[in-house]
Amino acid sequence: MIAQQIKKYLLTIIFSLVSILMFSNVEVDKNPAQHEGHNGHQDQTSHGGEINTKEGINAYIRHHLADSHDFTLYSYTNDIGERKHVGFSLPVIVWTSKGLRVFMSSEFHHNDDGTHVVDANGVKLAQLHGKIYELNVGESDVVLDKDHHAINAHKVFDLSITKSVFGILLTGLLMVLAFAGLAKGYKKGAIPTGFGRVLEPLVIYVRDEIARPNIGEKKYAKFMPYLLTVFFFIWILNLLGLTPLGFNVTGNIAVTVCLALFTMITYMFSGSKDFWKHTLWMPGVPVILKPVLAVIELVGFVLIKPFSLLVRLFANITAGHFVVMSLIALMITLKAQFGAVGSTGISLLLTLFISVIEILVAFLQAFIFTMLSALFIGMAVEEHDHH
Repeated sequence: MIAQQIKKYLLTIIFSLVSILMFSNVEVDKNPAQHEGHNGHQDQTSHGGEINTKEGINAYIRHHLADSHDFTLYSYTNDIGERKHVGFSLPVIVWTSKGLRVFMSSEFHHNDDGTHVVDANGVKLAQLHGKIYELNVGESDVVLDKDHHAINAHKVFDLSITKSVFGILLTGLLMVLAFAGLAKGYKKGAIPTGFGRVLEPLVIYVRDEIARPNIGEKKYAKFMPYLLTVFFFIWILNLLGLTPLGFNVTGNIAVTVCLALFTMITYMFSGSKDFWKHTLWMPGVPVILKPVLAVIELVGFVLIKPFSLLVRLFANITAGHFVVMSLIALMITLKAQFGAVGSTGISLLLTLFISVIEILVAFLQAFIFTMLSALFIGMAVEEHDHH
């Protein structure tokens, strides 16, 4: 029985990964202030020049919180003044006017201001603000307007393996391997062995502290695969975001929107007759108020509840990363007041303190998202007593 549930859970993981990957490359266009940050500090964020001003630090943080087509661990300037970047590139997969083009992101030479153009089998491509543009026919360089928008190029359909996509795939692989091992362990006996002993208490915690109390004893098992997927998916991604690799997947609004939509679709399509009766034609109230209450209830379930899920996760994770990077930057901004040693010491102590809190927040946000999802599902599947 447990092995069958874990198989359903693995199928849920695969389905969820495919769906999220479809949205993960989507990113809200940056506002004018952010464009100015790119324009005014492009030598710092794109080429890695010295950053020692408040504006430069803010632009640098925004740059590294955004998704990108490569991983950069650190940068340095060699003896002849060339800027070198240490990291690894990722596959760029784009659909252009001349069909599919695939190459490695290293072809852009870590350039993100559109000045380096890649010739991909007759198609000229450039990277600007994290997006890949195809130059119009006959153009050789990207021309920008006063707001730093390309006027002689257009965006391509981007299917690239970006940092966020790589993080999603890595998390999915870890979850499949871990829970496939747990299922295999249950086939050998009632008590799992190895890493399964670590996973089993967490699975039981989600079942007994989240699913059962909010959904009910009779119906919780049906939704366990989804709740386990959401919990471990968010938790692992949050933990990966604390590593030097710079993941910010759950700080990507497209990913949190997708997760919230999953929850909404789950409880909307699982709603009982009583749920729809109380939502669309609430009993016990004057007839004249029933249409008004129906609109309010539908707005709550379709918009407000998913919005609260996606914004809470997105805002908390993004804010946490921003705070950590801002504290690291104190070694630069406080250097004049406390000296190099003093500012570095203050920065390290505060960053270490906040990083420990972020480990707790990583679990807490996964718990809250899963708890609220279970609560909303429980509200939809609840059977009301009729007197």
